[in-house]
Amino acid sequence: MLVLNSSFISRFSKLGAGLQIVRRLSVGKDLDLTGIYPPIPTPFNSDESIAWDKLKDNIKKWNEFPLRGYLVQGSNGEFCYLTEEERIEMIKVVKSLSPDKLVLAGSGCESTAATIRVTNKMAEAGADAAVVVTPCYYKGKMTIAALEDHFTRVADASSLPVILYSVPANTSIDIPVELVRRLARHPNIIGIKDSGGDVSKIGSMVHVTKGENFQILAGSASYLLSALAVGASGGICGLANVLPKEVCELQTLFNEAKMEDAKSLQHRLIAPNAAVTKVHGPPGLKASLEWFGFYGGPCRRPLQPLTESETKNLENAFKENKYL
Repeated sequence: MLVLNSSFISRFSKLGAGLQIVRRLSVGKDLDLTGIYPPIPTPFNSDESIAWDKLKDNIKKWNEFPLRGYLVQGSNGEFCYLTEEERIEMIKVVKSLSPDKLVLAGSGCESTAATIRVTNKMAEAGADAAVVVTPCYYKGKMTIAALEDHFTRVADASSLPVILYSVPANTSIDIPVELVRRLARHPNIIGIKDSGGDVSKIGSMVHVTKGENFQILAGSASYLLSALAVGASGGICGLANVLPKEVCELQTLFNEAKMEDAKSLQHRLIAPNAAVTKVHGPPGLKASLEWFGFYGGPCRRPLQPLTESETKNLENAFKENKYL
């Protein structure tokens, strides 16, 4: 009779669990992210409660366009002002309203443990992949080693494939190419949303991750065409909330090699995109939504509504490019 001691059983159990994890995680690399995703805003009522009816109306309208899916709880979703319960419920509602779209869940938190917990709750709510932003409160301590440890532990424990999220304008932290190269080897890290705006970096990431089934998504419509030209798979673009048809059309024109038309369209998207994202942020996005038949509504405080002059500046960016 073969007697197995507890040490052997423990090692065998860990090996078996590890193999199961590897098998589960490897599936994520097959998820094709190609396409355009608006990072949808969270609609609020005047009392700052979530306007679920308005969210449903917006999703119904967005579903009419050839968007690949939605990023829920990205920077434009004001995720940092929402409770964990609200963030999870947003995923559940959006997925129920758009079962044929990919739902990318912004699950990043400041601690690794919280990020893992929220990511797996979002998986249970129906998300297809997690978009994990760099923790940044202790940005002086967010060394390459700290970031690598954070993303690796999240990817190891996540029941969703993980997309890295680099947004230095908000976090003051940019994930360097060399770290992206190493993280791309992880079986459950499938891509990155890069909002830094450095197209040469996007090209470098495409180059060094070749063969890893790793996909780069441009974080803005202002450089979408350039990003596609150096190998990006698509974009998570704030302007796609407001002009979904046009942002999707830009990728279609690129795919069809209609470069003159693509360049012309890209040029017309730059100023509205800058006004909605870089200049005015979520208040600007919400104000512009109202002009195109969507619900924008207020932001949660301390974000403030646009002033009269800011609203005029935003409006001019659309008018000058013949969108209003």
